[in-house]
Amino acid sequence: MKKVLAFDIDQTLNVAKTPITDEIGELLVNCLDYFEVCPISGQKFDQFLIQIVDRLPNPTPAQLSHLHLFVAQGTQYYKFDTEKNDWVQIYNYPLTEEQVAKISETIEKSARELGFWEEDKLMEGDEIIENRLSQVTFSALGQKAGTEAKYAWDPDCKKREKIVKRCKELAPEFDYEIGGTTSINAITPGMNKEFGMTHLLEELNVKKEDILYFGDMTQPGGNDYPVVAMGIDTITVRSHEDTAFALRGILGVL
Repeated sequence: MKKVLAFDIDQTLNVAKTPITDEIGELLVNCLDYFEVCPISGQKFDQFLIQIVDRLPNPTPAQLSHLHLFVAQGTQYYKFDTEKNDWVQIYNYPLTEEQVAKISETIEKSARELGFWEEDKLMEGDEIIENRLSQVTFSALGQKAGTEAKYAWDPDCKKREKIVKRCKELAPEFDYEIGGTTSINAITPGMNKEFGMTHLLEELNVKKEDILYFGDMTQPGGNDYPVVAMGIDTITVRSHEDTAFALRGILGVL
């Protein structure tokens, strides 16, 4: 019997950059009665709230105490404090200003050289490169672009693979992981989901065999692959419908 269900977000719990569906929300709330539930993603904290927490149907404070938000690949961790009735940050490992500047410069230069800098397609107020404190994220079309456009931009990851290759040539001191539909997450070495899952083990006082992980980018180079490489049991999904199917099966046998 697993004790922890851990999840990637985009393409695993939702359609990329959109709130989870009513069905996923209901399933997650039901899971909170039996498991520690741990979303872990490159997204920033506000997006965890918008896409997951705010979509849960009437969770009790007791249920929320079993929901653990591992933000920016788990380099930031938030848990629900039932006394404060609010989320509190447990730890954060931010990049330095110099590291953020170097990564941002490297990604923009690489994307421009390769013809993949899509500034003209940005919606007002949006940005291609975002400082998420403990990582820098490249989103080719920005955060606000429509889902259809995002799915069409790089469905086979070939564009991002070229950008990553060039970034590694220009600034090899950083790691670059492909995630979501148009994103690349840039981090210092080791600050990936292995880092987050290692801290999850410590914070929740569980073992690897206690965890079941769901993710869509489990191939080498994908941002879920470090979890696979750790030896944690993983279900590879291609959509939130796959995840819902699996969760219905898990809950059905409890």
